[in-house]
Amino acid sequence: MRIYDIESPKQIKNMSIPQLVELSNDIRSFLINSISKTGGHLSSNLGVVELSIAMHYVFDAPNDKLIFDVGHQCYTHKILTGRSRQFTTLRKKDGLSGYQKRSESIYDCWEAGHSSTSLSAALGYAIARDIKKENYEVVALIGDGALSGGMAMEALNDIGSKQKKMIIIFNDNNMSISRNHGGIEQRITSVRSSQIYRGIKHDIKSNLQTNKVGTSILNAMTSVRDIVKHDIINAGLFQDFNLDYIGPVDGHNISDLIKVLNTAKEHDGPIVVHVLTKKGKGYPYAEKDKVGKWHGVSPFDIETGRSLMKLPNDELTWSEIISRTLMDLARKDKNIVAITPAMAQGSKLLDFEKTYPNRFFDCGIAEQHAITMACGMAAGGLKPFVSVYSSFLQRAYDQINHDMARMDLPVVVGIDRAGLVGDDGDTHQGVFDISMLRSIPNLILSQPHDAKEAQNLLYTAFVSQKPFCIRYPRGNVHYDKVDQYELIPIGSWTRYDVGDKPICIVISYGYDVDNVIHKAKENNISMIVINARFFKPIDTIMINELCSYDLPIYVYETDCKIGSLSSAILEYINTQKHILNTIGIEDHFVNHGSIRTLRIQEHIDTQSLFKEIIEND
Repeated sequence: MRIYDIESPKQIKNMSIPQLVELSNDIRSFLINSISKTGGHLSSNLGVVELSIAMHYVFDAPNDKLIFDVGHQCYTHKILTGRSRQFTTLRKKDGLSGYQKRSESIYDCWEAGHSSTSLSAALGYAIARDIKKENYEVVALIGDGALSGGMAMEALNDIGSKQKKMIIIFNDNNMSISRNHGGIEQRITSVRSSQIYRGIKHDIKSNLQTNKVGTSILNAMTSVRDIVKHDIINAGLFQDFNLDYIGPVDGHNISDLIKVLNTAKEHDGPIVVHVLTKKGKGYPYAEKDKVGKWHGVSPFDIETGRSLMKLPNDELTWSEIISRTLMDLARKDKNIVAITPAMAQGSKLLDFEKTYPNRFFDCGIAEQHAITMACGMAAGGLKPFVSVYSSFLQRAYDQINHDMARMDLPVVVGIDRAGLVGDDGDTHQGVFDISMLRSIPNLILSQPHDAKEAQNLLYTAFVSQKPFCIRYPRGNVHYDKVDQYELIPIGSWTRYDVGDKPICIVISYGYDVDNVIHKAKENNISMIVINARFFKPIDTIMINELCSYDLPIYVYETDCKIGSLSSAILEYINTQKHILNTIGIEDHFVNHGSIRTLRIQEHIDTQSLFKEIIEND
């Protein structure tokens, strides 16, 4: 079958196993060729081609709900549901999303740009199905790396308790984005090597099902089977959650996959199907990758594996600049450590790991844990740096608020991929961290406008001994290593005068500061350009000065407006001009006491309100 002729998964239902194998080979070649031109998530999709085909062969989507965790491994699913002709538009404006997208297809029942959500969503679907007395299967495909996310563990606990009929396909490729870390991985390894159990189980069933006596003996051996299952293969990872288990099964053997999935389909209650796959299968460069280089790729040359996107010789990515600076500072200070929640490759921390292996900590896909662990390190006298993508940082909001800022612990957080990231879409746009963090007391939030400022901000962050966040975007910038680090006054902005008689003031941040200056010079427009390198605290002295000029002020920012830099400026200006009288809790944490006492203390009781009304009348 030609890939472009596939419009529905129903078209593969009557195909033979050899035909399905041929289809899997065609899809794998299609993916390599297509992604080499558009970029996208390569390794994860090459690893689940046969598994995706088997899922659509056995189950009846869109009636049956197929949930992919993480959503970026759904490319074969998209091909089988009639979207192959759109792959030239993958991750482009108005084109095919790189993830499941509910608005894109009725076959996409769930959206996820981050890991560990599938099991909770699947249980929710199963509960809704049973309450509404509907009839469909719920299937969650989750990777081994995603099990390091606390949300997945919480879901497994609840699934085992509620015992709803659902199928968990555990895609075990011994990698998440890069290699896995931690105790869960060790438990998975013991389950992965369960050849002894599989042999025993097969031999017992084959020998005893040949006659009535044997069948009776087999039925009486349930407890023995369970003992063998638990003691020989130590499948406690799932058994401890009260989940039945099948596997492991070869994730690239379509015949075996179909048999096992059909068995799971007949099972009453939750069941785990353990599938062994090879990430990057079919493309040698991706198969050999152990650090996540081929997880998400830009356009590349298929023959050589070389990226077609090259940086100018004098430029580095912002992530690389931060990483190099971190390594330089760590060379001089042995208390500096680095932490990543499974993003060592993307955050350019692999060199740090190689140079300082005992001071590097990859905690898996667990942003919450990463932040609180860093807080414990800080309380113990270390100087931790945590690198987290902006779009994933929201998962650790509670930890930043409650553990890091409330205890005023000196943790430095590098907010990578801040701002628009483009291709990965709405699940990954890092435009909310400013508004999310600005309301948290004790926290310093900043962004450099060039490489020099990035180096000095990171140096300042460690010296400050405060909860300090530095955001930086995806992309690259001209780089020169600073000769000597300089302390940047906390909350200070810098000013650039373009021309002689300014007609306006533009306040911006990040690399857009230089863009505005360049554009103003190019168009011969005189203006004052402000580098607002701190979102919290802001430079109130400079704001007062700017307001005295009686010039129009433009706040030019490329992140969410609500709660943004402009909001911070307006809030401050309002306190000076009293355009709007505001009553609320100021920028600090409120200690314990009765509610009545605290409302009086914070001047948010009705008596304080009316006192202000009378005084301002």
